[in-house]
Amino acid sequence: MTPASSPLRPCPSEGESNQSPSRRHWQSRHLDAATRLLLQRDEEVFLRQSLSTPCIDVLAGAAGSSLADVEGRTFLDFHGNSAHQVGYGHPRVVEAVVAQLQRLPFCPRRYTNLPAIELGERLAALSPMAGTKILFSPGGTGAVGMALKLARMATGRFKTISMWGSFHGASLDAISLGGEALFRQNIGPLLPGTEHVPPADPYRCLWNPGGNCNDCDGRCARYLEYVLDQEGDIAAVVAEPLRCTSVTAAPPGYWARVRRACDRHGTLLVFDETAVCLGRTGTMFACQQEGVEPDILVLGKGLGGGIFPLAAILARGGLDIAPDRALGHYTHEKSPVACAAALAAVEVIVEEGLCSRADVLGEHAVAFLRRLAERVPHIGDVRGRGLLFAADLVIDRVGKEPAVDLADRVLYHCLAAGLSFKVSHGGVLTLSPPLTIGESELDRALGILAEALIDQPTS
Repeated sequence: MTPASSPLRPCPSEGESNQSPSRRHWQSRHLDAATRLLLQRDEEVFLRQSLSTPCIDVLAGAAGSSLADVEGRTFLDFHGNSAHQVGYGHPRVVEAVVAQLQRLPFCPRRYTNLPAIELGERLAALSPMAGTKILFSPGGTGAVGMALKLARMATGRFKTISMWGSFHGASLDAISLGGEALFRQNIGPLLPGTEHVPPADPYRCLWNPGGNCNDCDGRCARYLEYVLDQEGDIAAVVAEPLRCTSVTAAPPGYWARVRRACDRHGTLLVFDETAVCLGRTGTMFACQQEGVEPDILVLGKGLGGGIFPLAAILARGGLDIAPDRALGHYTHEKSPVACAAALAAVEVIVEEGLCSRADVLGEHAVAFLRRLAERVPHIGDVRGRGLLFAADLVIDRVGKEPAVDLADRVLYHCLAAGLSFKVSHGGVLTLSPPLTIGESELDRALGILAEALIDQPTS
């Protein structure tokens, strides 16, 4: 079961560095003195941390698919922290928020409210699991924590299996599950019993470097099964059904095999769809494309309509087993304003057919990038599910070493041309536009990206 010899190193962070020389060069060329002063004030008042502060620019507005900075520049936002499925300021979401603010702006925890009830009912009706029960939290990290608590209570166990290179939030319990060095290293003791396995990555197969993932006989699934067999007392396997930052899908049959292994061991399967839920991948939930039902499904980000922070866990029937315990107990657990925003966003996704629209536009984007790869040898792989797609830049297609410097230059070239997206894991250009993106806007963004990739020096 040992992975073959491979040049792979620990996975770089899921976001681009805010210490990049390209960033400083971009700022010196494009920001005026007033903006730089605002950024200086921001840096002086906020604790600095990787991936965010110091920030790149100062925003003044957002609408639809675009951001606007204080100098009037606009950027097509193909990043959005995965929270802008219905775009920025969708009229139905704004209307719902304003109306709810005027009626009931806050709900103390001992009470419930109509928006929370209606949102819970709507999500339960859409859920891929039968008899779904729900809890809300103000953010995805908190929802992951609730899922861990529920798994412990349901199984009487505390151990978990998750993936190296994964991200499930930034709190201590979530980084114990996660597998990124940026969040884990030199932080002190993490949760005990958080076992990790290699991710299922068809492009960079650990067991068959340079070859086809289908040629390794499902060793990634066998490895996870082996750990389940050896430990014997795992409470939950926690994973993203689709790795959002690199747009990496497991090979066919992987999750079905994991599901069967969990069932044999009495282990819960928890899918963390914080970043890929609600139509992003072309179906309401990403796991629906795998034909596998989890025991617990974590939702977040886009659930708040791109306005309010809101997350949820959806638990299958039979897991309502802790009436005398506190799984969440958050002050804003059933925020009526957040729930009103979420309910409006969900209805927009359903009624405007945004899932199927994401599927069609995503196929168009992936086809464009694959044609572009014929002209750009440093595009090693193109991946996509719905309106989440990526170009994996490599130094060469044999070694598959991430082309970190090239990806950095391409990002800032695109920012200068009015396109924002995410760089993940060193060399992956990850693009996630709103599901409401106009076809002309999508084509304009793809054109900007193509120009940047063709024009950039590759050495």
